Formats: sequence, C-alpha cells, structure tokens
Amino acid sequence: MADTQRSGCPINLTVEVIGDKWSLLVLRDMMFGNRRHFRELLNGSEEGIASNILADRLQRLTEAGLVTRTPDPSHKQKVVYSLTEPAIQLVPVMAALGSWGRRHRPASRELSIRAELLERGGLEMWDAFMDELRVQHLGARPVPGARSVLEELTAAYRAEADRAKTA
Repeated sequence: MADTQRSGCPINLTVEVIGDKWSLLVLRDMMFGNRRHFRELLNGSEEGIASNILADRLQRLTEAGLVTRTPDPSHKQKVVYSLTEPAIQLVPVMAALGSWGRRHRPASRELSIRAELLERGGLEMWDAFMDELRVQHLGARPVPGARSVLEELTAAYRAEADRAKTA
C-alpha cells in the first residue's frame, strides 16, 4: 500500500483508505448496524452492495488495518469481522459526515435520526459509543452501568421508521 500513495498529505492518505464508494458504508454498517458477518453486511446494505464489491472492500479494509477477520466459533464456514481501534476512532468522522449529509442533502428522516442524535450528543456520546464498540469488537471490559449508545440510536431509528410507515 505504501508504494501507491499519491502524497504524504494526511487527508490524501485517509481518502486512499476510505474514500471509495463503499468502504465508509461497510464501516457504517459494522458500527451502527452491528453487522459482523458477510451475509449480514450483504443483505443489510441499504444501498445494495454487490457480493464481489463487499468481499473486495472487506479485504481492503483488513489490509489497511481497519477491520480484522477471525473464524466464527459458532460456525466452521463463517468468519467474524471486527472493527480495529483506528476504525473505531472514525466515529467522530462518521458523526460529522452524517450531520453534513442531513443538513445539505435530501436525507430521509428515519435515516437521519442517528446523525441528529450523534450531533446533539457531541463528544460525550461519541466517546461512549467508541467505548461500546471497543467492548463489542475488541473485547474490552464493559463499564458497569454504561449507556448503550447503539441501543439508543437503534431505538430512535426504529421509532422514526415506524412513524414513516404510518404517515
């Protein structure tokens, strides 16, 4: 990967890893959808990612050190994908992208609610979410009584989706 870098600019280096059409969406689905298996990522993709593209992006993200791949102890033919610490540290970037998108693009209410909550929750919520992701993906010890940001975001999304169905 080092020999294909266009420059040493930090923004360029970041874009070279996550700037394609699908990588951020795969990371989004792992973070906010808690999707850890290939089929979950494939079938849960709002945007309809093709299986060959998903396989390629998972390989690229693994090579870039943003995702790990381990055998699934519950099924011999499956693997579990996990976020690494550098990927977890993209939460503030994801929050900023979601905030920008809901403000400047024609985003649906139900798909915008998580971005709105993350924006309102700010650094405190982002830190709590990153800690929660560390528990889920890195095996960190959970903090007793810690809030589940993922549950909060998921509940808000489901409530908005239900409202949209009845409207």
